[in-house]
Amino acid sequence: MNKSPAKKWLIQGLFFLVLVAVFAFAGHNVSMQLKVRGISSGFDFLQNQAGFGIAFHLIPYSETSSLGRVFLVGAVNTLFVSIISIVFASVIGLIIALFRMSPLPVLRAIGATYVETLRNIPLLLQFFVWYFAVLRQLPMPLESWRIGKSIYLNIRGLYLPFPEDAAAVWMVIAALIVGLTLGHVARALARGQRVRSGRTPLWNWVPFTLPLLFPVLALLYLRSRVTFTVPYLEGFNYSGGAQIIPELIAAIAALSLYTASFIAEIIRGAVGAVSKHQTEAALALGLKPRQVLVQIIFPQAMGHILPPLTSQYLNLIKNSSLAAAIAFPELVLLFAGTSLNVSGQAVEIMMMTLGFYLVVSLCLSALINLYQARVLRYERR
Repeated sequence: MNKSPAKKWLIQGLFFLVLVAVFAFAGHNVSMQLKVRGISSGFDFLQNQAGFGIAFHLIPYSETSSLGRVFLVGAVNTLFVSIISIVFASVIGLIIALFRMSPLPVLRAIGATYVETLRNIPLLLQFFVWYFAVLRQLPMPLESWRIGKSIYLNIRGLYLPFPEDAAAVWMVIAALIVGLTLGHVARALARGQRVRSGRTPLWNWVPFTLPLLFPVLALLYLRSRVTFTVPYLEGFNYSGGAQIIPELIAAIAALSLYTASFIAEIIRGAVGAVSKHQTEAALALGLKPRQVLVQIIFPQAMGHILPPLTSQYLNLIKNSSLAAAIAFPELVLLFAGTSLNVSGQAVEIMMMTLGFYLVVSLCLSALINLYQARVLRYERR
């Protein structure tokens, strides 16, 4: 029997009142406890001096910086390690998925071993393995491994040549973003022309070269204007260039390799859901296997790949907080850990930390949902 509208509204109203009462009680309890301990609420503490150093930061920071600056440093570090790991996880996951679908038994065995091994080992344990069992076993600076002419690897990290002017790096990143944007526009134009005329335009290869062309041009332009500092041994450590700390390497390796095992299965399952008759028809028309995969299979599988892939990306961003276990200076370690101990403003700090992950996750979900809607629109045509 269906419930009457009045009864439905009554149940929803009671449920809402219960929620309000729970949150009101929690807020009142927190307020009373802070008052008893003499802790003032508010966000004025963000102006206080931090008083501690940070080993890795992408934006300017010193011990005299404010706790608000600490939040920004932690947020940027978290986004940096998450974005890099997402890129590596996507590429590795695609490669492992192709291995899993390969007609060669050796490649299938490699792919299956990778997936079944990494996805069944706890991620936190993988952080420890990469950091303590691999990177902490590297030689001391005086016995560094040399890669090429000016790249050194030791227990303190990877040392690379780096421009003296950091603005040059941002110029290259901006050139990459411009190339990706123009490549996407050119790809859409090529697709539209193919739909209208039924033929692939001769300049169909241009969209794929633009993301590489613009950064290369930026590097050639900056080469004559920017001086690179090369790492050199000074005492018992290296100076100059850029240092990639082992905590960052371990975090990227653990996050990307672990997430790639799930992405590989997502791609394999989505490709397997596409009818085999599609492949047979495409091969009968004379398309090569690579063309069948790129032009027939993957476009149809994208609608099945994106929803679970979004979940994996969101999980990766949230799992980046585990890097605090190996002392990588991300948001949880810097702000929800050290800054909380310094200021004692637990409620405000936890609210800001939770809000950061919530906003980032919602923004990423919105972007992928927009792209998914566009992909499914083309699929329905």
